[in-house]
Amino acid sequence: MSTPDKNSAEKRYLNRELGVLAFNERVFAQAEDGSMPLLERLRFLCIASSNLDEFFEIRIAGMKEQILQNPGWRDVDGLTVAETYQMVSDRARQLVARQYQLLSDTLLPALEAEGIYLHLARGWNEAITDWAKAYFESEILPVLTPIGLDPAHPFPRVLNKSLNFAVELGGRDAFGRNSGVAIVQAPRALPRLIRVPEGLSDYPYSFVMLTSIVQAHVADLFDGMELLGCHQFRVTRNSDLFVDDEEITNLREALQGELPQRHFGDAVRLEISSTCSEAIAKLLMHEFALEPRDVYRVSGPVNLVRLMQLPEQVERADLKFPPFTPGLPIELQKAKLKNNDLFKVIAKQDVLLHHPYQSFNPVLDFLRAAAADPAVVAIKQTIYRTGTDSALMEALLTAARLGKEVTVVVELMARFDEEININWAARLEEIGAHVVYGVVGHKTHAKMALVVRREPTRQGEHKLKRYAHLGTGNYHPRTARLYTDFGLFTSDADLCSDVHEVFQQLTGLGSARRLKSLWQSPFNLHGNMVAAIRHEAKQARAGKPARIIAKMNALLEPEVIGELYLASDAGVRIDLIVRGVCALRPGVRGLSENITVRSIVGRFLEHSRIFYFHNDGAKDVYLSSADWMDRNFFRRVELCFPVRNAKLKKRVIQEGLLNHLRDNVLAWEMDADGRYRRRPTRGARFDGQSELLETLAGSH
Repeated sequence: MSTPDKNSAEKRYLNRELGVLAFNERVFAQAEDGSMPLLERLRFLCIASSNLDEFFEIRIAGMKEQILQNPGWRDVDGLTVAETYQMVSDRARQLVARQYQLLSDTLLPALEAEGIYLHLARGWNEAITDWAKAYFESEILPVLTPIGLDPAHPFPRVLNKSLNFAVELGGRDAFGRNSGVAIVQAPRALPRLIRVPEGLSDYPYSFVMLTSIVQAHVADLFDGMELLGCHQFRVTRNSDLFVDDEEITNLREALQGELPQRHFGDAVRLEISSTCSEAIAKLLMHEFALEPRDVYRVSGPVNLVRLMQLPEQVERADLKFPPFTPGLPIELQKAKLKNNDLFKVIAKQDVLLHHPYQSFNPVLDFLRAAAADPAVVAIKQTIYRTGTDSALMEALLTAARLGKEVTVVVELMARFDEEININWAARLEEIGAHVVYGVVGHKTHAKMALVVRREPTRQGEHKLKRYAHLGTGNYHPRTARLYTDFGLFTSDADLCSDVHEVFQQLTGLGSARRLKSLWQSPFNLHGNMVAAIRHEAKQARAGKPARIIAKMNALLEPEVIGELYLASDAGVRIDLIVRGVCALRPGVRGLSENITVRSIVGRFLEHSRIFYFHNDGAKDVYLSSADWMDRNFFRRVELCFPVRNAKLKKRVIQEGLLNHLRDNVLAWEMDADGRYRRRPTRGARFDGQSELLETLAGSH
């Protein structure tokens, strides 16, 4: 790889897709880690497989489109899109092979040793054989529809990532037909992993895959025909949605029209069993317009994600992460003991929450209290991802029913959550809430809520007072137990005024006014970040202390990377904690010798964005919804907010930054060539996430 330069920061990494794939390899490494609880290793295998599915649905699909549209385009290293695609698919193929090898050679034998067994069809005893036949006849056969391929029965439409079987047959049926091939589709209503009843197996926990039961009894669907083979297959399709910003008049209607087609986008990958015949493989490639390089032969179930159900059905605490109870900040603990309401606490001081180590319930309590409080006159909220069953959204519905002025900015283009968000938007509109969809062409990714109360003053009057919640993560209670994020409650007049102004931008029309405290995309966030980096470089050149620590999910924006290189050259010490793709190269002589890059991959998904600048000893700390990427700076509505309270600022620096810089268990360090390696353990082991579980949460 050529030496990086300051003018091609984003393109130095052969391809952003390689960076995404590299992160998924680090996730898979957790499954390979023998020191991790066994069932958690299986979970990480499934997570890596799920991530790879999305990688094909979005990233590989995009590359294939580019190959068709711009076949002659070359990147900075002189590679065409097709050549880069081949490199990416080769690496993805290696990862797939490692996944199945780990499952068959390591995880399944280890599970068996613990009394957890996945019965394959060839290993069934008589009791399981009888049960499986009865189960097939009563629970599976009635919902299957075999399709024999002939001129009257064309190849059926196959849903994205659905389970299907290609059946090879001999002989003629009742009508004299002998096409030789049939397709059997497994309805999504059927469970993919089935628990074997107790007493039928020698193992305490016994399971059978749906694929095994169907393949063992598929001949029953074709009475009188000779079964020559039954091969499972799965097709991954392009799942990106396209909406023409210039043509649409109603974003919700446009998306509703596009969503049904997501399941039937262009095929990008075909997964088939390793024993599949060449004739069937060629037939499937022809039907889905795929080439041999798009075919993945696997030795096991074609969808490893389905094994995620297994840990949920096994009650073995010793094979899982220890459970924990999220804690509460001391301010809220005291308030709970004194039975004070949340608004009184926030009016007195800012409150910081660090999820998942601290509970997400105060966020729900904040909105529930606002919905029920007669003094509250208005609630405003942004929604990016919230889930199908959301207590938070129910609180907003309750508030609207009780006559509050409820305004919700719903981001309809949140990938894979579009349908859920459309449904919530419709429910809110039905009861009179104001629902808007942000700004077409700019995703609303900012996480903010605003509550307006009418409160009495000492003079006996009543005035409006605003309370805000700002966060780095989504308003999603389930992911708040899996993703690391910070949230801030505040009644600071400047911050609340800025939040109000941003809501005005999103719901109304007019020029963007100057904000007092918040940095906002697509307006001044990028410029302010660049200015802060330049200021540290200026301090270093003057011989003064200068330091930058930044934590984010991705780092790709060329100008920011170029400024970081210049700051490093000036002598600024820069530590970057970048979970996913990073186009910057640390430790390059004459360019980035003062920069380190590390990625933390552990029990929880690192999701918070934190930016620290020494700033002449002021030690400025900002929390944000935005990564350092082009899209976050210029094509999204994002917020970056300061943490001003000295105590809370110290917490963010320690818990969110220094804690992870000390980590020598979960940390991967990037070298000057862009490769990641586990950080060598020197001295005592320090796991940053476990440390926070012990200090902020209660383990059982």
